[in-house]
Amino acid sequence: MNKSMIAYILGWIMKLEGLFMLIPVLVALIYREHNGVWFAIVAVCALVFGAVVTHKKPESNVFYMREGCIATAMSWFIMSVIGCLPFFLSGEIPSFTDALFETVSGFTTTGSTILSDVESLSYCMLFWRSFTHWIGGMGVLVFLLAVIQMTGGSNMNLLRAESPGPAVGKLVPRMMHTARILYAIYLGMTVILFVLLVCGKMSVFESLTTAFSTAGTGGFGIRNDSLASCSPYIQWIVTIFMILFGVNFNAFYFLLLRKWKQLFHMEEVWAYFGVIVAAILIIMTNTYGWVGNVMENLRNTSFQVGSIITTTGFMTVDFDQWPSLSRYVMLFLMMIGACAGSTGGGMKVSRFLLSVKSALRELNSYLFPKSIKKIKMDGKTVDEEAIRGINVYFTAYMLLVILSTFLVCIDGTDLVSGFSSVLGTFNNIGPGLAKYGPACNFGVASTFSKCVYIFDMLAGRLEIFPVLILLYPPSWRGLLKRRIKRKKNSRTNISVS
Repeated sequence: MNKSMIAYILGWIMKLEGLFMLIPVLVALIYREHNGVWFAIVAVCALVFGAVVTHKKPESNVFYMREGCIATAMSWFIMSVIGCLPFFLSGEIPSFTDALFETVSGFTTTGSTILSDVESLSYCMLFWRSFTHWIGGMGVLVFLLAVIQMTGGSNMNLLRAESPGPAVGKLVPRMMHTARILYAIYLGMTVILFVLLVCGKMSVFESLTTAFSTAGTGGFGIRNDSLASCSPYIQWIVTIFMILFGVNFNAFYFLLLRKWKQLFHMEEVWAYFGVIVAAILIIMTNTYGWVGNVMENLRNTSFQVGSIITTTGFMTVDFDQWPSLSRYVMLFLMMIGACAGSTGGGMKVSRFLLSVKSALRELNSYLFPKSIKKIKMDGKTVDEEAIRGINVYFTAYMLLVILSTFLVCIDGTDLVSGFSSVLGTFNNIGPGLAKYGPACNFGVASTFSKCVYIFDMLAGRLEIFPVLILLYPPSWRGLLKRRIKRKKNSRTNISVS
């Protein structure tokens, strides 16, 4: 295991987060808030520790998938711990567990909150809370890859460990340039959204925080009612951009370069929009008569469908009050999620499509045992290793959802609240149903349940396996054996001398 390279990456993560934390310091200076000093203190400490760790570049900067998963999981955990300190030290969130929950929810773009009165937070805290969504949306390691260069397949191993979806590819031959293209698209769309929100007479501060939360498909708002009190124009703009940020970013790259053939062959994107349209039609039909205005029903339904399938978590209405069929559709959308290669969470539409195609192939093999049918996606044959990986992912996904639901239920949560809250945190959506519905928050959960939700948010954002590999004993067995061997050799040398 390349320990020095893992430490080097963690050092860079601390330095980047330290730099990011200087922005809330500026916000505090603008609004003359004293709590900005905590961001300054934590930022300086992070920069100093990061500089110490990265002062010497490792001799070998090549590492493999195991190191990539461990470095990714540790990066997100360290990033969350550092990021929660200003909340805790300032006293605005007095419980460390609550502060960590809120920060993990921010970086993983989940949007679940323990706060009952968001508007009581200072401007610098509100800014940092939403900014964590933007940082975590595309992924801090993707940003790191755009800044520093690694040789061999090391950068691809990092990208695979952090990026959502069953497969990760390059847009251009060099991974660094791919990361830069992704962030350029991400930044450009965020700026466009910000300008449109300002044009809708939203304040600059609220436009900025809303743009961060929408781009990262996170859902942290600065109002207690989320976006329910915003104008129809604002709600439509946010709806459109939530859905756009749930699209595979490769589609935007093909669109910019006018590669129409590759764009029109993206089955996942077409299926994604098809699911959205179908869900809107079903819910509108089912909720007909609940509101007097058809256009208002269309706006609220479109907003909530876009919010849930992209795992953003913004709210304009309490969908937990909808009829059973509509709530079932929302649960279905929670599980599917957005496209692979987007800022959204969930299982991903591509996995859902490939699972359906795999099931149909198995049915066909029963009817025609001698037939050999290959699964295709976007006009290309999908290898069996990818299908096996999806099956393993689904197995791990269901086991962790069942285990997490069991743990929160034995802690006193009812089944509907427990299952929906686990889906909401594991799929990085935010709200669930019943006790953790859109109009409620996670502040009522016990410390034990909050720890389960923290694990689920991290595991869901990192697609399960990086977190499991970090906790899997055989991942560290070789390292422990080498340490024991070095100790024995040192003792032998001492006794000989």
